Amino acid sequence: MIYTSDFELDQEYINYLSEVKVYPFHNWLKLAELCLTPAIFRKAKREVSSFDIIHLHNYRTFQNIVAHHYAMKYDIPYILQAHGSLPKIMAKQRLKQVYDNIWGYRLLKDASKVIALTEMEAEQYKSMGVAEDKIEIVPNGIDLSEFENLPPRGEFRKKWNIDDSQRIVLYLGRIHKIKGLDLLVKAFADLTKRLSAIRLVIAGSDDGYLPELQKLIRELKIGEKVLSTGLLYGRDKLEAYVDADVYVLPSIYEIFGITVLEALACGTPVILTDRCGIADVINSQAGLVVPYDKDQLSNAIGYMLNDDKRRQDLSKKDKLLVHEQFDWAKIAGLVENVYLKAVYHQEVES
Repeated sequence: MIYTSDFELDQEYINYLSEVKVYPFHNWLKLAELCLTPAIFRKAKREVSSFDIIHLHNYRTFQNIVAHHYAMKYDIPYILQAHGSLPKIMAKQRLKQVYDNIWGYRLLKDASKVIALTEMEAEQYKSMGVAEDKIEIVPNGIDLSEFENLPPRGEFRKKWNIDDSQRIVLYLGRIHKIKGLDLLVKAFADLTKRLSAIRLVIAGSDDGYLPELQKLIRELKIGEKVLSTGLLYGRDKLEAYVDADVYVLPSIYEIFGITVLEALACGTPVILTDRCGIADVINSQAGLVVPYDKDQLSNAIGYMLNDDKRRQDLSKKDKLLVHEQFDWAKIAGLVENVYLKAVYHQEVES
């Protein structure tokens, strides 16, 4: 059973969850990023007492406030999974602190368990007062069935008129300041002075940062070497991964980075900054991890593009790593184990 807001509701996904009851409560007001859904009170009051466990997703939400109230009232254990939302960074830092002071710290204190995606997030929980024995590390996963029949190499190049001689540097994700795209563009501009046959592909939806990024590209005079495709779905997205010579995630802050797993599943080597939580897994195994620094990022991309054998070796390791550690079936077993620990104080082999 899923309680959620109808704000930006993905009905297609709801239909996909045909065997799960989903209750999208009407969002009457969005206040400081909180979707206010008063109808959840009546539903929770009537049903929460019959639950065995509650799994709260994200941290600062109105729904978590309501769920916490009734979980405590009826003595129902709950798990909290912040999904990278703990730090008070970027926008609305004062409002986040207000939320923490009134509700947030109690949410963390009263949770039976909290789930961290990475060691980085585990440290964030600790810094907010969560005891180490409450923290379970369970990474994100991907549905590997989506990557069983990959498109042949060259389809993306044909669609976008990119010559086979050109090396493709790919970024795929939200176009937001926190993603570090200005660093990537500057690093790529430096690289064009040493390598001529390269293209930077930026694929994703604008999250308010695209005009500023386009201005930077014009100032650096690399417009003819940068392709912005907009958001890519399904097969189009897979074609981009398959044709890319390297995938780059240059984030200022990224608790995980699901696109890294997608790139690995397509056999595409990755480069990411050490500010990405998944860096500990990737480093030396399936790609390169560099400090958040223009020169080091530029050098890493150049190194990867110039070493065909290195890319081929990494391509094999990439797919193996994803299958061994990030298949959703395996991840689901790890989450079930957390539930058992919270409810019965036991665990099973996953």
